[in-house]
Amino acid sequence: MRSPDPAIGTRRESSLHRALKFRYSGQNGHIEQVCGEYVCDCVTERGEIVEIQTGSFGPLREKVKNLLIRHPVRIVHPVIVTAYIETYNTEAILLRKRKSPRRGSPWDLFKSLLYAPELPLLKGLSVELALIDVLERRVQDGKGSWRRGGTSITGRELTGWHESIVLKKPGDYRRFIPIARNRDVTVCSLAETAGISGALARKTLYVLAKMGVVERTGKLGRFYSYRAVEAARIPKPQSHALNSARKTENRRMKRV
Repeated sequence: MRSPDPAIGTRRESSLHRALKFRYSGQNGHIEQVCGEYVCDCVTERGEIVEIQTGSFGPLREKVKNLLIRHPVRIVHPVIVTAYIETYNTEAILLRKRKSPRRGSPWDLFKSLLYAPELPLLKGLSVELALIDVLERRVQDGKGSWRRGGTSITGRELTGWHESIVLKKPGDYRRFIPIARNRDVTVCSLAETAGISGALARKTLYVLAKMGVVERTGKLGRFYSYRAVEAARIPKPQSHALNSARKTENRRMKRV
């Protein structure tokens, strides 16, 4: 590992991302470290690589697989529980401040895992949900999204910390099945029990099924039904190198 150009990875960095990097690097860790062909958000004094990922995990798939060959990796996923929004004019005068009606929850993780559901199956990878509060600043400059009436987001600042939820192995994701283990669940029943939208419940069951945490059992009415897999049958984390070797061997055997 070595330190890169200090400007790499920080040119468009928000204060929220920067604060999380310093928090997770620890007193003796380092931020913005070059690890092989990649630049990593931070490396702890124990040699663990930490990536702060606010959006989809899809772009991290190959990066994480390659980093895990030599180092343990933790993906920290911030979940904004409460956000306050300050809106300014172009002269930096505060126009209004309000509380956002949207509240984040740990279930938001499955939006980000949708395009990388295999990542939690990799040995050496842990996912940590950081439940936080933020202050978001906006400017009425006419250049932002039409959904915000042209208002641009200029930054997010960490203002509060609730808790962190660490998921080290596929079995830890059983916590997201809030129904008795011997009962079937559908998108509708999961949405109702967990208090989430049907769309998010559908993504949750899709990801958990890909991970082997739930399995499809049939249909209840018009909807597919799922059941939590027994702990002993949930896939154990495996190294990327081992998976690659097995796939190569399987392809070789098919040709024989």
